[in-house]
Amino acid sequence: MPPRSRRNETSNQGGLNEAAQLADQLQAAANFTKRDIARIIGRDPSLVSQFYTRNKGASFVPALREVLAAVQTASITELPELADIAARHITRRTTASGARARVRSKAVLVTPTGSGTGRVGAQAIASGSSRLRPLIAEAARRGLRLAFTVRLAKSGYVHPSGSRTDSPGIRRDVIQRADHTEERSYGSSATGGFDAADFARRVDGAGGDITAAIRQWLVETGRIHEDAQITHLEVRTWRPR
Repeated sequence: MPPRSRRNETSNQGGLNEAAQLADQLQAAANFTKRDIARIIGRDPSLVSQFYTRNKGASFVPALREVLAAVQTASITELPELADIAARHITRRTTASGARARVRSKAVLVTPTGSGTGRVGAQAIASGSSRLRPLIAEAARRGLRLAFTVRLAKSGYVHPSGSRTDSPGIRRDVIQRADHTEERSYGSSATGGFDAADFARRVDGAGGDITAAIRQWLVETGRIHEDAQITHLEVRTWRPR
C-alpha cells in the first residue's frame, strides 16, 4: 500500500483540523449548514467541504472562532451580522514578497462609470449566487441602478412569452432555449431599472441569498409561480443619468 500523503493528514485529535471542528460546532450550535458557513465567511460551499477533505481552512480559523463566540455568548444567528463579524478577522494570503495573493475566481467588477455585470449558473445558483453579492453591495454603496436577467423553465412564468405585462425590459424579445427554459430581463437604462440599494436590502433580508431575494421579488410581483426555480442569473448595473 502506498504511503499516505502528508498533505491530506490532519494533526488535530479526531482527524479534523481546527477549521472543520469549528464548522462542526457552528452546525451544532445554531443548526447552520455548510452553505450557511460559506456565506458567513464569504466563500463557496465547496471550500467548507474542503475543511474536511483537504485539510484547508487554516486562514479562516480566527474568523470562525469569533463567529462561534458570537453565537454562543450573544445568541447572534443572523447570517449578515455574522458575516460582518467574520469579515473583520479574514485576511488575504500573501506571497513570499509580501504582496496580497491572487484569488482564483471570476472577478465581479464595477467600473468608475458604474457599469458592472455578473453572471452565475446552476452551481452558483445552488449556493445563493454569493459571487454576485459584492457587485450588488458596491452598486448600492454608489447609488447605482440595477437590472437582471433570469432563466427558468417556461412553465414557471405566469405570463406568456412576449407579454408586455411581464415587461421583459432590456431584451424586448425573450430568449427561448432548447431545454424548454426561457431568459427574461427585468429593468434597463431606458426604463430606469431598479434601485440597487433596495435589492441590497432584499438580499440582506434573505440572509445573503441573492437567488432567493430575486426569486421572491418575481413571485411578489406576479411574474413567476411560487414553485419556479431560477437556473441562471445575470445582474447589470449603471449610473443613473
